[in-house]
Amino acid sequence: MTYEVPLPTESRPWLVADIGGTNARFGLVTAPGAAAERVLVLRAAEHPDLEAAVEQYLTAVGAGRPGAVCAAVAGPVTGDRFRFTNGTWALSISDTRRRLGVDALHLINDFEALALSLPHLGDDDLVVIGDRRPDTSLPMAVLGPGTGLGVAGLVPVPGGGYVPLPGEGGHMLLRPGHGVDAEAIEVLLGERGGFGMVTAEHVLSGPGLTRLYRHVATSHDATPEALSPADISGRALAGTDPLCTETIELFCRLLGTFAGSVALTLGARGGVFLAGGVLPRIAELLLDSEFRAGFETNPTMAAYLHRISTVLVTAPYPALVGAAAWLETHSGAQAREAVGV
Repeated sequence: MTYEVPLPTESRPWLVADIGGTNARFGLVTAPGAAAERVLVLRAAEHPDLEAAVEQYLTAVGAGRPGAVCAAVAGPVTGDRFRFTNGTWALSISDTRRRLGVDALHLINDFEALALSLPHLGDDDLVVIGDRRPDTSLPMAVLGPGTGLGVAGLVPVPGGGYVPLPGEGGHMLLRPGHGVDAEAIEVLLGERGGFGMVTAEHVLSGPGLTRLYRHVATSHDATPEALSPADISGRALAGTDPLCTETIELFCRLLGTFAGSVALTLGARGGVFLAGGVLPRIAELLLDSEFRAGFETNPTMAAYLHRISTVLVTAPYPALVGAAAWLETHSGAQAREAVGV
């Protein structure tokens, strides 16, 4: 019998990747169930396409040709052609597989990979926000801001295993709430001009953080500086800039409200997990913020939301864990187990 995904070996490992709008992370898996090793992070903009980035990675770590590749990518994967939502790369999966000379090449949504990683993360990879621990026997959600805003679900199935629910929830419309949160959304709505709407990603992402900062500064009659998301986070962490501190507080509260909506939409009673490139850098600010208050702010479902755990994922490369889990599920080992061989 021929299996779509060959088993990994030392000589023909699996190559797993996590490719966002800014960074491309790569690692090798040499045996079923093994962790990714020889992890390397490359700048996506420094490479013309996925093939070039893979070739540089293999050269840099001195690895031979992988037997299979699974790349977690920022955007919806719906066919052979793929274009990154927040990047310049575009490719044909079948053509890229042939040029790379691998037996199997699969792209999955980056937050689908993060969802698949959740059952494989240990206590050291997670920080619980609040007093509720997650329950992986129930449906879960994962979301997080980076270059964009990703959202996915994970549903346990009878008999074991999970079904991921990838989507594009970051592009949901963000509705005004109340008080200063509503004011911020209304201001950003005005900036959108003819669009007449604000998506969650427009606010709850790295670029969104800079937009919130400009609003906060202007609301205090201050001239906004040209700060990057890292600058804003750094100043808030250092406690040296009240405007940056207020920006992070607003960001976390709005993120909590959005996370609560995701929990209600997916019925994520097992927990809402927070990932992405932004939040691990501001972990201590997130823990001290009104994120949880925003999460439970719902006039009719506050009690339901109160029972749901919220968790920050601190594992360094969780999408690589999820990409390896996807290959494991579709590998010869899983196929043999399914048919009793």
